[in-house]
Amino acid sequence: MSDSVAAIQEEILSFIDQHQVMDGHHESDEDFNRLALDLFQYQFDHNLPYKKYAQQQRKSPLMVHRWQDIPLMPIQGYKKLTLSTTPITADEAVFMSSGTTDKNHRSHSYHPTFAVWNESMKAPFKQYVLPDVDRITIIGLFPDEEHLANSSLAHYVSRAIAEFGDQHSRAYVNQDGIDYQGVVAALKAAEEDQRPVMLLGASFSYVHLLDYLKQQKLVFHLAEKSRIFDTGGFKGQSRQVSEDQLLADLEGTFGVSRDYYLNMYGMTEISSQCYDQNLWRLNQGLEPIYSKQTPAWVRVRILDTDTLEPVTPGEKGVLAYYDLSNWNSCLGILTEDLAVQDEAGFTLLGRIAGAESKGCSISIDQLLQANQA
Repeated sequence: MSDSVAAIQEEILSFIDQHQVMDGHHESDEDFNRLALDLFQYQFDHNLPYKKYAQQQRKSPLMVHRWQDIPLMPIQGYKKLTLSTTPITADEAVFMSSGTTDKNHRSHSYHPTFAVWNESMKAPFKQYVLPDVDRITIIGLFPDEEHLANSSLAHYVSRAIAEFGDQHSRAYVNQDGIDYQGVVAALKAAEEDQRPVMLLGASFSYVHLLDYLKQQKLVFHLAEKSRIFDTGGFKGQSRQVSEDQLLADLEGTFGVSRDYYLNMYGMTEISSQCYDQNLWRLNQGLEPIYSKQTPAWVRVRILDTDTLEPVTPGEKGVLAYYDLSNWNSCLGILTEDLAVQDEAGFTLLGRIAGAESKGCSISIDQLLQANQA
């Protein structure tokens, strides 16, 4: 590992260590800006496709003085280019997207080490997912990394179980699908012991599990402090399910109230996650709010889908995501997700539609033009 690689990781790890407790106000903006500019310099120097794109945008470390002005990599870049500040090795970990929107072009996110990724996951998970307990029985409804090595979510599930699961915790999904009988046995045992559990899975995992439990005429009354943890939406799935309907079905089947349901925002191309803040606020004796907060090493901006200029708070736009943990690829990413921001956090509104993606499409064209052979 080169001195520059080790140095930037150490700088990021130090920032994470100093900003473990978060309240959404980000008093550390000056420190964030300083580190973001250091990281932009590092990525400009070592990530050639990103450097070419930044130069086309007429932005360089000499010209950029605020993190808000750091060039945003369109998320399509992860599908069409090799975005890595380090040489790719044969044994290097790589996360790949599921390909629900384009099976021929899957995002690739390279990880020569998980030191920063793993550290960035722990403190926000503790604060927003388990603010009231140290460990809990985790029933994983998504494969772990042993069964799905190239999935960022599988790595996430494995880390959650290792860091925060008790001895009863494991993933119940393998190459054959969900082990429904195993899940039912685990739920029945926890119910009998009055032991809190956390179901952890992708959104559509719950739809399949609920279908099975309804067919078997099974309902549960899970112990107090049990929770439902949902890791995403329903893109590319076989049928549409509204959030309200899913929440009603989950509460009716498991006896878990809305306040103990939370959703996480994460994806292949980023290294940090954002969470609904209702459980954290509830544990603080505050009124639950269901929008998402970012950890101290992440910033989000909501941009006009045509101009990519910031919108007025309360207006919808495309989500721009700045993640200091993304040291090996690109700090700033232009996502394809619509969101709205307020003083409490941000709320996701779904994937951007074709008619709304003018600014994103222009950015993608510029990216590809900058990287033509």
